Amino acid sequence: MMPTVLRVGPYRFFFYAGDRDEPPHVHVERDEKVAKFRLDPVWLRNSGGFGRSEISELYRLVVKWRDDLQRAWDEYFSD
Repeated sequence: MMPTVLRVGPYRFFFYAGDRDEPPHVHVERDEKVAKFRLDPVWLRNSGGFGRSEISELYRLVVKWRDDLQRAWDEYFSD
C-alpha cells in the first residue's frame, strides 16, 4: 500500500506502508522516477533517476511542505 499524501503539479508524494521502522521520509514520484527525501532534517536519500535541476525543485517542495508531510507520517504510522 502506498498512500498519497500530497500532489503538486506532476509530482506525487507518498509513503510505503512498510516504511514504519525507518526515520520519517517521503517518496516523490513522476512517471517512472522515484526520489526519497528524509524529513528531519530534509535531505535527499535517493535521486531515483531525476536530474539535478528537478531534484532541486523537489527539495524546495519537500522543505515547503515538510510540516504537512511530517504530520501525515505521524498520523499514518501512529499505533
